[in-house]
Amino acid sequence: QVQLVESGGGLVQAGASLRLSCAASGRTFSSLAMAWFRQAPGKEREFVAAISRSGLSTGYADSVKGRFIISRDNNKNTGALQMNSVEPEDTAVYYCAADTDAYYGGTYPTHYDYWGQGTQVTVSS
Repeated sequence: QVQLVESGGGLVQAGASLRLSCAASGRTFSSLAMAWFRQAPGKEREFVAAISRSGLSTGYADSVKGRFIISRDNNKNTGALQMNSVEPEDTAVYYCAADTDAYYGGTYPTHYDYWGQGTQVTVSS
């Protein structure tokens, strides 16, 4: 069983930066492919960014490419999402997810076995 706990959400103004963290436990962190998804009110959950077990491979949704950076520290069992130049369209609940089978989990939420409870990010204009 893997437990994921997100933190770092909040209310920020457009153009600001925010850093989300994901603390993992229950399994060797380096054995987990990780990703961030988000869900805005009335919308489906969407892919934001993913990172491989080693951290060497990353992928981003087009809407955040060049603004967000996904990272991980396998020694500290934590993942992070650095959000720069945020926009009101980034307002959503952000979820950390873990894939126990693949080296790199990809963009589909069904690939991920474990999810955190989510952290709210609200961007004001």
